[in-house]
Amino acid sequence: MDPENKPKGPSPHYSLYQREMFKRGGETGILPSFSVHPEELQESTKKKLNDRGYFYANSNAGIGWTDRANREAFYRWRIVPRACVDTNTRDLTTTIFGHKIPVPIMFAPIGINKLYTPLGELVPARVAGELGIPYCLSTAASQSIEDVARANDEGASERNESNSVHEYSGPNGGNAKSPRFFQLYMGHDDEVTLSLLNRAWKAGFDVVMLTTDTWQLGWRPTDINIANYVFYYPGAVGNDVGTSDPVFMAKHGDDIAKDSGKWIDSSVWHGKAHTWEKVKWVVNEWKKISGGRPFVIKGIQNVVDAKLALDAGCEGIVVTNHAGRQVDGAVGSLEVLPEIVEAVGDKMTILFDSGVRTGSDVFKALALGAHAVMIGRLYVWGMAHEGIHGCRHVLKSLLADLDITMTVAGYRSIAQDVHRNKDALRYSPSGVPPGPGDHARL
Repeated sequence: MDPENKPKGPSPHYSLYQREMFKRGGETGILPSFSVHPEELQESTKKKLNDRGYFYANSNAGIGWTDRANREAFYRWRIVPRACVDTNTRDLTTTIFGHKIPVPIMFAPIGINKLYTPLGELVPARVAGELGIPYCLSTAASQSIEDVARANDEGASERNESNSVHEYSGPNGGNAKSPRFFQLYMGHDDEVTLSLLNRAWKAGFDVVMLTTDTWQLGWRPTDINIANYVFYYPGAVGNDVGTSDPVFMAKHGDDIAKDSGKWIDSSVWHGKAHTWEKVKWVVNEWKKISGGRPFVIKGIQNVVDAKLALDAGCEGIVVTNHAGRQVDGAVGSLEVLPEIVEAVGDKMTILFDSGVRTGSDVFKALALGAHAVMIGRLYVWGMAHEGIHGCRHVLKSLLADLDITMTVAGYRSIAQDVHRNKDALRYSPSGVPPGPGDHARL
């Protein structure tokens, strides 16, 4: 891993992060303070969090078969390496919703981040700004929309090879320095919904992502065992988007003072489903607020719904089963990605989420047609260990993993050589994925 005289390409040499860790260990004896092997990382998180934090991050619907299906789907697609390809520079860049970004990876929206680190969502928002990759804020966040925007801009202000790749020339209500999106849990009070959308736009969130698979939480026995619903406990975290909203507080300020679950029960996981007609309404309202910026549906698992999202005026979808946390026994998200890409991949931006753990996983999802990949639990596990340092370490490790995979597998460009290239993969219907800990016995 010669760091000298490396040719300059479209993307930074993220692979050098591996050399940095090797060299630090060899010269000073300083080793990483935790493993980024996904199974070891999840396991070590148990020692860093209390039960509520650990199980909220890791609980799945039912007995966890959908979570398992997500990982099994990745196992069945295998990369076909190429030989003697000039990969001395790699182009990992892509463009989504007008934003040129350095890698096709973004932070998925995850709520209640103060369960994992005291600064909550300020941590991943800042790291996203440092790297120049999109950050998506959850309506169930434990920091306000405006404070998260500031943290994201602070990270982006520290210019480096990675975030200097980001380019965007479209409209933005808050002069954002880094790409950031807002995930909407839509309640049934339109005035509150419009207030959230206006706040997001003014704070520089220029894409809205409506989650459609979580009107209420799925059946999660490991959370039920410990009554793991933090909003009902004294000193509840996760109400911050609501308690900082002037419209919600004007209507319900007295109520939430008496009942800490008022925000989450009425405006987030309210248990009352919306229809595609309501989706059309909120799409139209967002277009009026933002001057026509994109609207994305999160929670697509079949071709019919993908086409309905297109018909509703959406520019993008997220193919996801909420990481196996909503419907147990459902299809793995990667299983349905190819057919959805075939149906709408030329008409919409397709993001992929659920089960992504490694650079190879990112490669596979892109080869099957995703334009970018969202990660969630990985960054939560990282910041559970060491806050911003842990989150940054996990992200830089993932970028190095993807960059090295491209190098050694013989694929130079994401856009030209990987995206929608099924020849880069081979499907194997047989075999059993290794279980937890099996890697240590090989």
